[in-house]
Amino acid sequence: MPGTKFTASVRKEASGSIIDLGGDIDRSAGVDLAAAYDDATGSGNGTDPVVLNFSQVDYINSTGIAVIVTLLAKARAEGRPLRAYGLSPHYEEIFQITRLSDFMSIHHNEPEALALT
Repeated sequence: MPGTKFTASVRKEASGSIIDLGGDIDRSAGVDLAAAYDDATGSGNGTDPVVLNFSQVDYINSTGIAVIVTLLAKARAEGRPLRAYGLSPHYEEIFQITRLSDFMSIHHNEPEALALT
């Protein structure tokens, strides 16, 4: 249901950083998501993955997809893997339709997303 405030918090692990997302991802999420990404990548190896945890995301609209694409472009420019887990079946399908899943690996859980491949 639309209308839930977006949240993003960062957890750093030995093999990468996790950004725990919550609420609605729309245009207004852009600044907070970019800040969380900068926090996640601020003190690490440029090849350490950043993992987006979508398990508490309620809603993603088309401008939210654009926000994620912007983040993906930044990660690709840095040569940093961007991975995801916790997507609902609906949003996993949206990521496939929009081809985001061609550029960001989608995983079933956090350990799988953090595993070195």
